[in-house]
Amino acid sequence: MVDPSDVALEAFIWFGPDFKLRTILVAIMLVLAGSWLYWQMTWDDADETQSRTGEANSDTDWRHYSVVAPVDTGINVYHDHFRTDEVYPNWLLESLGVTKTCYITLEGSWEERYQADKEYCWDNITTSDIVYFYGTKIIGTSPDGLTDIHILDDPSDGHGTAVTGAVLDANPDAVIFFVEGFSTEAVLAASNQPLVDIISTSFGAIGSLPVPGIETGTYEAVVGNNKIHTGAADNTPSPAVQDATAGPPWSIGIAGYAEEGDDQKETMSGSYPDIAADWTQVLPNHDDTDGYHETSGTSFATPRTAGILSFILQELREEFNDVGSGASTERGGYLVDGMTSDGESFTIRNSEVRNALNLSAWYPSFTTWDPLSGTTPVSPVAPCTQVGWGVVNMSNIEPMLMHLNGTQAMDERPGDVVLCMSINQEAREAYWGVYPSAPGEGLVSDRVAIFKDE
Repeated sequence: MVDPSDVALEAFIWFGPDFKLRTILVAIMLVLAGSWLYWQMTWDDADETQSRTGEANSDTDWRHYSVVAPVDTGINVYHDHFRTDEVYPNWLLESLGVTKTCYITLEGSWEERYQADKEYCWDNITTSDIVYFYGTKIIGTSPDGLTDIHILDDPSDGHGTAVTGAVLDANPDAVIFFVEGFSTEAVLAASNQPLVDIISTSFGAIGSLPVPGIETGTYEAVVGNNKIHTGAADNTPSPAVQDATAGPPWSIGIAGYAEEGDDQKETMSGSYPDIAADWTQVLPNHDDTDGYHETSGTSFATPRTAGILSFILQELREEFNDVGSGASTERGGYLVDGMTSDGESFTIRNSEVRNALNLSAWYPSFTTWDPLSGTTPVSPVAPCTQVGWGVVNMSNIEPMLMHLNGTQAMDERPGDVVLCMSINQEAREAYWGVYPSAPGEGLVSDRVAIFKDE
């Protein structure tokens, strides 16, 4: 119960001689309280908007990065392998031409997530869209349109999900610009993105048949736009020279070897490539959210190499404070365009990265061959005809970095290796000739995917 005398005392305090002063003080307190409440609500709304839209302050510094563009069947954006807590900044999304953001469902089974997002996301993606999948490392596009579901790895596919998983196994921080498609136009969709560093393709004619493929697109990407292209050799012992994906001299053709096995040449893998990389890997499934499977093929050795190269670019950019990516005209055609600690310019071109890759490759000893493994021993005589400059794995990263940053140059390769690979290069240049600068002129685009590992 309230004592009446207390009420009278309170009235005297508030309505006494200092009433006007107290009224002013109360008014000030109310204004301050209202302002605090307004700004608190404003910042809460801003935080909610940022979490809802994926917007980030374009003036805020972001980490050093590299962009890899796998071109393949599609990708399972619901798999944990591709999740991230990072929010890609607006300037990155704008520079990559993003037209739509899908805030995909992150709980439930694959089917439940797909159904929850079908109406507002998947059913609304067109061939002209470039989509950022919020909460993932994936920005994707489907320019060919020859698919039931744009960008998403359809239930009958799975190849592109595994390919992209191989990239991220080598460089978990890579930004993925995924292109669904199998044509020259699909390759050009990646080539025309200034921020893309490396394009990786794992499809072509079975048996490395000498037929046109994506060579005009990869020519434009490498020669015209200064990017790197890694292309899968066939999964037969066929020479890679005439292969439209692995054979052109501007492409890095990749065969397979048994990494973590007997380290020997995989018999069913293209011959006379540029290098050989990890043939068998454990990669994410395309139709669930957390499963993995073991799979083999040059299809996966190739993006693994792309991931290794992107990691090297990312490390060099961090070392030399290069905050960009790609090799656009604005960057002088350099994949790395930074500064030394002394304030001097430091640049790296695609040709320099490729040379470092060649120098770092190595030949396993044939003495480790296991006759029961199904591999072919690396010959002590002319091993280049089997695995090109040699094999490449994560151990190549450090010597490549030290060579490229000038810390410790790698030794030149022996004369017989250089001669063998010079013959390889001459054969490729003689076979592919000089192509027109306008991509697609006089050549037929491939419209049907024939995967290297099938």
